[in-house]
Amino acid sequence: MAWDATKLKDWQIAEEAEKTMPTIDQLVEKLSLEKDELIPYGKTPKVDFLKVMERLKNKSDGYYIEVTAITPTPLGEGKTTTSLGLIEGLAKRGVKVGGAIRQPSGGPTMNIKGTAAGGGNALLIPMTEFSLGLTGDINDIMNAHNLAMVALNARMQHEANYTDEELAKRGLKRLDIDPKNVEMGWIIDFAAQGLRNIIIGIGGKKDGFQMQSKFGIAVSSELMAILAIAKDLPDLRERIGNIIVAYNKKGEPVTTKDLEVDGAMTAWMRNTINPTICYSAEGQPVMVHAGPFANIAIGQSSIIADRLGLKMFDYHVTESGFAADIGFEKFWNVKARLGGLKPNVSVLVATIRALKMHGGGPAVIPGRPLPEEYVQENLELVEKGCANLLHHLKTVKKSGIVPVVCVNGFYTDTEAEINLVKKIVKEAGARCAYSNHWLEGGDGALELADAVMEACQEKSDFKCLYPLEMPLRQRVELIAKEVYGADGVDWSPEAEAKAKKFESDPHYADFSTMMVKTHLSLSHDPALKGVPKGWRLPIRDVLVYGGAKFLCPMAGTITLMPGTGSDPAYRRIDVDTKTGKVSGLF
Repeated sequence: MAWDATKLKDWQIAEEAEKTMPTIDQLVEKLSLEKDELIPYGKTPKVDFLKVMERLKNKSDGYYIEVTAITPTPLGEGKTTTSLGLIEGLAKRGVKVGGAIRQPSGGPTMNIKGTAAGGGNALLIPMTEFSLGLTGDINDIMNAHNLAMVALNARMQHEANYTDEELAKRGLKRLDIDPKNVEMGWIIDFAAQGLRNIIIGIGGKKDGFQMQSKFGIAVSSELMAILAIAKDLPDLRERIGNIIVAYNKKGEPVTTKDLEVDGAMTAWMRNTINPTICYSAEGQPVMVHAGPFANIAIGQSSIIADRLGLKMFDYHVTESGFAADIGFEKFWNVKARLGGLKPNVSVLVATIRALKMHGGGPAVIPGRPLPEEYVQENLELVEKGCANLLHHLKTVKKSGIVPVVCVNGFYTDTEAEINLVKKIVKEAGARCAYSNHWLEGGDGALELADAVMEACQEKSDFKCLYPLEMPLRQRVELIAKEVYGADGVDWSPEAEAKAKKFESDPHYADFSTMMVKTHLSLSHDPALKGVPKGWRLPIRDVLVYGGAKFLCPMAGTITLMPGTGSDPAYRRIDVDTKTGKVSGLF
């Protein structure tokens, strides 16, 4: 059933929907699993990845559907809401369907952005558990990550206080770590700008090695990136051992393996490989697994969750973070390649609101009322803004994946505006569906579900944009021109020197290219909307992640620790002491 989303808040819809969540026995039957393949964990059990994959290893995969978007307004375009609405719509058509989305970070949840559970009648339940830690994966990542920093600081302290002979008696070899060249910092799952730059080890020689350090938010950890791309437990274990923690005074990397902490880190992480089962408001299973950044990492749920979903469901829906120039490009050239996955359809989400912004509409500012151009019919702005949509549509087509454009419905959309978008998309040779899932749930997503099912019958000719043999600078040039629409790439001397070093070292030959740039524009400049012309992409640095095997060319600055705003969500969150229910989250 659908609830009146115009009158009820998300938490109220969630509260009603949660009354009908399945029991473990019902879920086992619904998913055609064995009972020991679900690991009970309160309202949200985990799927035993190893057991299910072993039993279903010879089963054919279902249809693989990815959800991306046009360049968003700062308010977002509703990819998660659309993913959940599509799942609900497909279920209404009687097919076995499920999906996978990212786990939200406590930083945004307790700050301004809020949780990432969709909304209206296309939301994820149970919302409180989803928003407040779920089954502990992020906590395990924090413990494993910070253990590496404990090992590093302790080793530096002991090397400072003992001779080589004394170290040898303790079974240690001097690593000669450079305190001015430490790659890692600590992590916490809140937006705490006061921890971006810190000094640790203040006190005596027993109080640790004194040095400058830093904190990042938990989801920026390389361990989170590794969880998203690991194919199985052995792959996870190997990647954890290759994480670069620091460099020695010769400039050589010092890894978690060198610190002999990689095994213990994997022990903390061992349960994180099992995705957690949540549900859409209409009861369809949705796996929640991993929550990596969308700039320095792939920004989507895990390869493991998608491998599971393709075995468990006839239609599996997965979501990519940000727009098609970032999230889809990494899905296309990194996630699908690493996972050996063959996508069938990509759903490109657009809103009339965003099209108007790209057509020259006024700035959209979070927390302020929308200008009248966005709440009144304006066909001229919509038509001009469709240039951005068509650019992203062209990108999807280059991958060989069949595209379906979804206009995510708002009450301010007019029939003429919707029909104009459909006409423009049809002329470009693609399907377009209007979906009203926020208001009507699965019933409102039937047009979208039908378009996706029809598109799945077309042959997908999937191919990556570049071969792994292509040198880093050529890859970046290709992405900049073919995906962003740049005229070329300008490298800073420092970035070019690093790129040449990586290109000449066979160790980095199979590293993925993980571009870092703003999500608010096709270009590196968030102020440039629509489809910018006559610009070049500046690369100022290249970050390296040894365990994840990422080389990250940076087209702008990046902050791994966001800040908390002046009116954060935690001011409104509380607990009913009689019932234990949490209020104010949504």
